Amino acid sequence: MPELTIKYKNKRTLDALLDFAKYFDFSIILPSKSKGKISEINGVSIIRADNSIDTSELETIFSTNNFDAKEIREKAWKRKK
Repeated sequence: MPELTIKYKNKRTLDALLDFAKYFDFSIILPSKSKGKISEINGVSIIRADNSIDTSELETIFSTNNFDAKEIREKAWKRKK
């Protein structure tokens, strides 16, 4: 099903869209009001990032090996016939 994101400035616009939804058979999904660490978009849980994760161990893995993005795409993403 196609989706559309609408940004609006005042509540009257939202009220009008809710009224239109009744007559034109479309649904409105309001975003959650919580500003917590976990949010959900289209059924997928999104965990907000913070600075508490230490990525220094990953730095040595990716900096010591000579990775080529083109080579990785060709090997890992190649479709098998």
